[in-house]
Amino acid sequence: MITRREMLKTAGAVAALGAAGGLPRLARAERTNELNILCWEGYNTSDVLDPFRRETGAKVNAESGTSDPDMINKLRAGEVNVWDLINLNQPWARDQMYPEGLIKPLDRARFEPYFEKMMPEFQGPYPYALDATGKDLIGMVQRFGPFSFVVNTNKVSQDMAEDQGFKLFLDKSMQGRYGLLTYDNWNIMHMCVAADIDPYKKHSDAEMKAFEAMARKVFKGAKFLSDDLVAMNTALINGEIDAYFTGGTYTASPARYDGETQVRGITPRGGPMGGKGGIIWVEVTSLVNNPNPSTLAPAFLEYVQRPSTCKKVAFAEGTYNPISQMANPEVFAQFDKAELDAIQWDTLEQEMANSVDYAINPDYDAMLAIYNTAKRET
Repeated sequence: MITRREMLKTAGAVAALGAAGGLPRLARAERTNELNILCWEGYNTSDVLDPFRRETGAKVNAESGTSDPDMINKLRAGEVNVWDLINLNQPWARDQMYPEGLIKPLDRARFEPYFEKMMPEFQGPYPYALDATGKDLIGMVQRFGPFSFVVNTNKVSQDMAEDQGFKLFLDKSMQGRYGLLTYDNWNIMHMCVAADIDPYKKHSDAEMKAFEAMARKVFKGAKFLSDDLVAMNTALINGEIDAYFTGGTYTASPARYDGETQVRGITPRGGPMGGKGGIIWVEVTSLVNNPNPSTLAPAFLEYVQRPSTCKKVAFAEGTYNPISQMANPEVFAQFDKAELDAIQWDTLEQEMANSVDYAINPDYDAMLAIYNTAKRET
């Protein structure tokens, strides 16, 4: 009997052969009328996909994932044969998927010019869109946003929240006055920041103990826990809580677009990551190293760069986010005042300056075990 480990090893070997061009010619036959996309929510909406379907006449399937590692594990388990594009947050393409042969490079001459129409932070192009050597272009960027926590500014001033950062949640007056949005990976990063620990370096025993103590404090002080951003915003608006731990433009934007502009994502002014206290996520969309690739995958990457499509991606159903193409006047002109206010355009530049890129926590598994124990004991 072939074990799961052997199956995964075989799948990895197949991916590596594909990357090296070593697959038989028949196995590398291209598909011209089908495209399969594994993505974060937004790219799977009819507003984004239907125009491309009509234009190409192709069958386009898109599945929304629940976490970056889970989506990567689908490819590792053999689903490189299923998907043509994968859309994840910034560290995974460069640091894991490309070295493992799960994704393949883009035609740099074809795609690099698009970066020159993006915001300055993404021009160059953006380092996480390149492999570790800087030679290969391994993805395109679009949606992004700062992600720390959210407050009701009628109860907690923006200035005070930015000044105190995550220490806000340790104040006695906030005990039982905040919710905890259970995005576990982000909670762990933010608990590190609250404990004055850089989440993206190897941690000492003392730092692991400090993280454990902080996890217990944050869970103990929360009024309630939920993975539902709508529930968090509703509780904030109704006065049930004054803030929620883990959140940002992404989670606050639906309430803000409905006119509840007292709901605001906060980026701390300082913190343990080289003096910075905020974290910013940036989605990178890459070509899966499918042995039977779809010719439509590169075409879709160009399609979502069009100004009309950019706006649809930014304001996909449910949540709203800034996009890297907003430096292009044709794109920016499509956003009205209310939409810009929803994505906190007024403070975006400063929030980005106060943030570091989301990266991979080398002690994530150990911290997750500590985190889950503290969560169960709540």
